[in-house]
Amino acid sequence: MATDKPLVNRVAASGLMTIKLEEYFPKETIIAFDLKDYLYMELMLKEKDFREALKTHKWSQYEGQILCVFCSTDAIIPIWAYMLVASYAAPHAKDVFQGTSEQYYQKAFEQLIAQMDLALYEDQRVVIKGCSDLPVPLSAYVDLTSRLRLVAKSIMFGEPCSTVPIFKKPRPKK
Repeated sequence: MATDKPLVNRVAASGLMTIKLEEYFPKETIIAFDLKDYLYMELMLKEKDFREALKTHKWSQYEGQILCVFCSTDAIIPIWAYMLVASYAAPHAKDVFQGTSEQYYQKAFEQLIAQMDLALYEDQRVVIKGCSDLPVPLSAYVDLTSRLRLVAKSIMFGEPCSTVPIFKKPRPKK
């Protein structure tokens, strides 16, 4: 039985605002710089050898990229070793970060969310989109929810057609 009623996209007509955290994902290439590769027997750092290796390292290969400096072994690395790497890399890399790429993403999203203009979401129904092809850190979802609940009418997680309710602002008592 045919009907003359036009199809209505209820998701589009719902007035939901969707935030896709993957759209804020850093675009720069992230390069790991593991200090383990500069340790004697992967256990200890010999200052003279380390300084010589850094002098001859091709730092220009990090031009415009994010360099994450860390040590993947259970070795005691002096603070100055990280500082020395940063002093060589800084003229080339867009950013030098002490930690892994996962830690870098956490920090980047933390800063991004802290700077977001939440006025757009004042008294709005917001969906924080799930399922990303990029490794958006869990902490980004937690930080965004914490900030949004101060202004949003409601917060949901998932896709606009299938959401999980997270927060709903209580109605004022009469």
